[in-house]
Amino acid sequence: MSQQPLPLDGITVVAVEQAVSAPFATRQLADLGARVIKVERPDGGDFARGYDTAARGLASHFVWCNRGKESIAVDLKDPRGLDIVHRLVADADVFVQNLAQGAAARLGLDAAALCARHPRLVAVDISGYGSGGPYAHKRAYDMLVQCEAGLVSVTGTATEPVKAGVPAADIAAAMYAFSGVLAALLRRGTTGRGGPVEISMLESLAEWMGHPLHHGMHGGEAPARTGVAHAVISPYDAYDTADGGQVLLSVQNDREWRRLAEQVLERPELADHPDFATNTARTANRARTDAAVAKALVGLTTRDAIDRLEAAGIACARLNTVTDVAGHPQLAARDRWREVDSPAGPLRAMLPPITLPGGAPARMGAIPSLGEHTDALLRALGMTEEAAAALRRDGVVA
Repeated sequence: MSQQPLPLDGITVVAVEQAVSAPFATRQLADLGARVIKVERPDGGDFARGYDTAARGLASHFVWCNRGKESIAVDLKDPRGLDIVHRLVADADVFVQNLAQGAAARLGLDAAALCARHPRLVAVDISGYGSGGPYAHKRAYDMLVQCEAGLVSVTGTATEPVKAGVPAADIAAAMYAFSGVLAALLRRGTTGRGGPVEISMLESLAEWMGHPLHHGMHGGEAPARTGVAHAVISPYDAYDTADGGQVLLSVQNDREWRRLAEQVLERPELADHPDFATNTARTANRARTDAAVAKALVGLTTRDAIDRLEAAGIACARLNTVTDVAGHPQLAARDRWREVDSPAGPLRAMLPPITLPGGAPARMGAIPSLGEHTDALLRALGMTEEAAAALRRDGVVA
């Protein structure tokens, strides 16, 4: 049977994007075969290019979110530059932007205006708080939205709230933008019309707050912050091991507790003890439960602890560092790593989580330098070399 093409082969995306939310969304589209044209400022481009230099001189955020794209550097404040973008959009299937609230509308690049002009276009507006309401024009960076959405209030220890270690609000918005584009393209296939897609970081992350949000709304209060531990299940926490590691284990029911007590803790008397026999009792006596587990595991190496827990059928995991993840044996066994080209040379990158057996492999394209494709895209629009040179001389493109 012949190999199926990537599902978004033939789809063209134009993105006026920066930071994480829109770039991460369009990277998913690029990985699945779409041609993504990234519109950047001539004076430095996407500001995420300057966040750090950790990836062999390139910014780690930018490397993560921008493989497989073409970069055109255009000054949208110059009418000639704006005209270039509008001409690119006229031939596109999808447009994505995450400019500051109101900026896209001033340029005629908001979803409503573009879809009115191009009925088949799917146009995505990503914002911090949505197009209306008292927060519409409020600055929205990831950590700020994590706070507004309540994520920080339920993350951390009993005494200290902390933000998530990844840009959760940006990622949530990106993935809803990605799935929104796919849904709109599917609808276009039956109706012939695209349409606007609106995504807000706050609403995306508020949806991800499902369990604590519903617990608080319907149960009267949010679950307490418990660090690595689970708020309503015990034991479900990370415990030190003899070689300086930590192992997280989870007991989901009382049968598992019995196996843990007998085979791992080697204290069978705890299986039926009224203070530990049920999850309700163990949670009420969390400190004593944790002490019993900790005493058993601290005498074992991490490997021995994992082996003993798995032999007893207890769910467990190492508390890995990011370095551990980069060398994770499961990712290696499943051949999830590739190299992508970049201005700094080949860089290691993970295959996207969407696997399509029998289909073409994900398009793990190069990370573009700023304006790398400007000349080629201008030629494709029919612009002469002289006209392009004039725009470059005037600083309209780079």
